[in-house]
Amino acid sequence: MAKPNIIKIDARNRTEFGKGAARRARVAGDIPVVIYGADLDAPKHILVDTLDFHAVIRNHGVNAVLDVNIEGESQLSMVKAVDQNPLTLGIDHADLLAIHRDEKVEVEVPVVPTGELAPGALLMQDAETILVNAPVLAIPEEIEVSVEGAEVGTMVHAGDVTLPEGLVLTDDADLLIFNIVEPEEEPAGDVDADIEGMGEAETPDEPTEEEAE
Repeated sequence: MAKPNIIKIDARNRTEFGKGAARRARVAGDIPVVIYGADLDAPKHILVDTLDFHAVIRNHGVNAVLDVNIEGESQLSMVKAVDQNPLTLGIDHADLLAIHRDEKVEVEVPVVPTGELAPGALLMQDAETILVNAPVLAIPEEIEVSVEGAEVGTMVHAGDVTLPEGLVLTDDADLLIFNIVEPEEEPAGDVDADIEGMGEAETPDEPTEEEAE
């Protein structure tokens, strides 16, 4: 089972709401965050430091488990969703799920191929993640799948993936993850035509004496 990896992060209670308040918070270097969960009386609205939270996502992914210190009150949570700004690529908002140490959650985990394919084979990845049920303190950042020596025609489905201890597949077992295919070859004639076309590129007309003046 994966070693528990709980990231500590400080937060403050959010006292102002609305688009204007959220904008001011981001300008000040904070990210508005909401913690929700069935065991909470009401969602918790907090602010976290932008640099700290970006570091969490960059180093631990969107399934990161956090020990959020909200002005002295500890709340175990996991990242469920982040709202990324399409222009700045910064995180504008995030949702966290309140959790307990002994519970299991359904999460999407990235799948990564390892190993060298057979000569003349090309790997196509049809699914980037698989859905699993996992203990909150043993959610892997990724699941490695060996494709060592895989030949053309080999297909790896979700049901073929060996999961780490404690994880249970909840995705469709027939979900195609990897498809090993033969690389497509570009017709030689097309390449020759492109080369010939490059040689026949038109040159700009020389300016006349009147145009030069």
